[in-house]
Amino acid sequence: MNKVKWGILSTANIAQTQLIPAIKRAENAEVIAIASRGPKVHAIAEKLGIERAYESYDELLNDHEVEVIYIPLPNDLHKEWVIKAAKAGKHILCEKPAALNEADLEEMITVCNEENVQFMEAFMYQFHPQHMRVKEIINSGEIGEVKLFKSSHSFYLTDRKGDIRMNAEKGGGAIWDVGCYSVHAMQLILGNDVKSLSFKRIADSKTTVDISAFGIVELENGIHGMIDCSFDMTERNEYEIVGTKGTVKVKNAFRPDRLSGNGQITINTLTTERIEQTGGDIYKQEVEYFSDAVRTNGALTVQHNYSRKNVGILHAIQQSVDTNQQIVLADYVCND
Repeated sequence: MNKVKWGILSTANIAQTQLIPAIKRAENAEVIAIASRGPKVHAIAEKLGIERAYESYDELLNDHEVEVIYIPLPNDLHKEWVIKAAKAGKHILCEKPAALNEADLEEMITVCNEENVQFMEAFMYQFHPQHMRVKEIINSGEIGEVKLFKSSHSFYLTDRKGDIRMNAEKGGGAIWDVGCYSVHAMQLILGNDVKSLSFKRIADSKTTVDISAFGIVELENGIHGMIDCSFDMTERNEYEIVGTKGTVKVKNAFRPDRLSGNGQITINTLTTERIEQTGGDIYKQEVEYFSDAVRTNGALTVQHNYSRKNVGILHAIQQSVDTNQQIVLADYVCND
């Protein structure tokens, strides 16, 4: 089977350091083009060994050999370029969060379906095998009935001036940048709808974006969640499932790639404790998963549903911190 040909729409750091190297490691994909707004793209293309360099995004979309477009643009530009790429007949892997409200996401998915192209939000962490193992442990009954989901994702953002993550108009803030992982993992592992939530934030005095957020979530089946995210704390990327008989904790839940792909699951019960190690190349596995869906026209309905739930919950969290109120999802209406 011929390799799927990828084009990179932007010279963003994540593209240069993560996705492009992952495409080169993938067995079913290759990167043939990259675009930026200006001549700097040529030096970057040469450095990364990419054959074609375009000084505009539209030129990349007009390259008939490019099959997949990877979009790592600022959050507020995702909708525009996903729709443009879809109408150009390109399949699209879009960085998270794919959209900043439900209406935008639904329009993006609708256009992609109408144009018969594949679309997926790039939550790369989910492709590590440790998460499937956690679900197996839960389903085995080893930790009893699940009562609580706890997740933390944070890092200390040192150079904040001019960083797009500190720009509210571009969809910045800790909730959208790192809190989204915990919300997604809650759905991935437990698979239950959210009943209500209540969050507090610490806002940056100059930009007003949330640099930290802390909250409680109640799921429809009575399980509760505790989530925190921050640009103002040391690096953590973990979740823990608490049951009636024990706990399962994933220490490197969202960025195991920073530890050579090593995952670590700790299982504790009243009488035993053990650690299980698993390995995985999350960016490579993400690229191969999406490329395979492109080649086989595989259904990505499950991924779309995760994205729908994720953006709805994140937007409700944003409303909770903005209004300082509990949000009941059954009564929640997105007004964007």
